[in-house]
Amino acid sequence: MSKTLRFISISHKTASVSKREEYHISDSEKNSLAELIQKTYPDIVGLFLLTTCNRTEIYIESSDTTAIELRDFLVKYKERNLTGDKNLFDLSNSTEDTVSHLLEVSSGLASSVLGDAEIIHQIRKAHQLSITNQLQGSLLERAMQTVFKSHKRISNETEFRDGTTSVAYKSLKMVSGTFGKDHQQAKKILFIGAGDIVKQLFKYNSKFAYSDIYISNRTEEKAIILAKRHSCQVYPWQKVLENDFNGFDVIISAASNCQRLINNIVNEHKKLLLIDLALPSNINKELIHRNNVTLYDLDTISVGLENTRERRNASIGKVDHIIAEELLAFSQWYQEAPLRIFLAKHKIIVNKKVKAYYKANGIKEDSQEIRQSTNRVMRKLIKHSGAPLKGDEIDALVAEHL
Repeated sequence: MSKTLRFISISHKTASVSKREEYHISDSEKNSLAELIQKTYPDIVGLFLLTTCNRTEIYIESSDTTAIELRDFLVKYKERNLTGDKNLFDLSNSTEDTVSHLLEVSSGLASSVLGDAEIIHQIRKAHQLSITNQLQGSLLERAMQTVFKSHKRISNETEFRDGTTSVAYKSLKMVSGTFGKDHQQAKKILFIGAGDIVKQLFKYNSKFAYSDIYISNRTEEKAIILAKRHSCQVYPWQKVLENDFNGFDVIISAASNCQRLINNIVNEHKKLLLIDLALPSNINKELIHRNNVTLYDLDTISVGLENTRERRNASIGKVDHIIAEELLAFSQWYQEAPLRIFLAKHKIIVNKKVKAYYKANGIKEDSQEIRQSTNRVMRKLIKHSGAPLKGDEIDALVAEHL
C-alpha cells in the first residue's frame, strides 16, 4: 500500500505558552516516544519529532495511520483533555500539504520571529534523531532534502536571513534596555541551563561584552565546560533550587524540563530582570507582580522583535517563490513514484531477457553492452508504462531493438 506524509502541530499560532508547554516533548523522552509510536502504529516507516520554543510537531510517513489518530495519541500520551485541546492542533493527511507546511516552518516564515535562523538547526537535530532510529522513510527523507535545498537557496538568493532575530540576542539587548548602557557592564548576570539557547547567549555576548556572568546547570560538568570556554563562573545548582539569587541583577533561564524552577525572589529592593526562555517555563509568572521585578517570556520577547520582521517582509515574495519551486519539484518526484516503481521492477526482467537474447544468439556478453542494451529497451518500454507487459511482449521489444 502507498505511503503518505502527514503531520500534527501545536504552535504559537494556535496556543498560548502555557498550553504549548503541556505538549512539549523533552529531548530525554523523544527516543521512548518514537519507540512507543512505532509500536502502536506498525505501518509508520518515517517519524520526525520537531520541538522548539514555539512549536511541537510530529511528522509521520504511513499507509494507514492518520493525522487525527496521531493527534489523539499525543493528547492521551500527555494526559490532557481531547475535547478541550483538539482544536489547538493543525494537521494534514496530504503529502504535498505536509511538505508545504514543513518548508514554511524550516524557512522561518511560520516562526513567531520572521526568518528565525535557529529553526534550521533544530530541523537538522530532529532529522538526525530520525536517522538514528532508522525512521527517515523514503518520502520523509526526500522532504528533508527539499528543506535543506530550500534553506540554502533562501540564504544565497535573498536577504531574508539578514539581521539578528535570535531570542538570545534580544535577551542580552534587554539588559542594556532595562539598566541603561552606562550601567550594563556592572550588572551581575546568571545564565541557567547549558543547551542551545545558553550557548547562543555566550555567542552573542561577544557583541555586548558583559563580564560578570555566572552559569548554573543541573549537570554541573556541562556548566563547567561552558564556564571554562567563556571565562565565567559556575553557580551551584543547589542554590538555584533554593531560589538563592542574592546579588544578581539579571537571570536568564533556559533549563529544559524545569517547570517553575524559580518561584521566589528574596530581595525586595534590588531591581531584577528575569527572562524566561524555556518551555516549559522556568519562572513563575506571578513574580511579575513584584515591584522590583521585570519579567519577559518567549511571547513578550517575540513581540519585541517586530522591527526585524518588518525589515524582512520585503524578501517574503522571493522566499515564497523559492518554496513554490522546490515544492513543485517534490510534487513531480512524488507523482512519478508509481512510474519509478514500475520501471525498477521491469528493468530487472529486461536485463535478464537481454542476457538470454545474447546467449540464444551466440553473442558474447559484455557488461557495458548489456547495460546499454537494457537501457535502450527500457526507454522504449516507458512508452508502454500504462500497464505491466507480459513476458513475450518484452521478448518482442528486446528482439526489435537489439
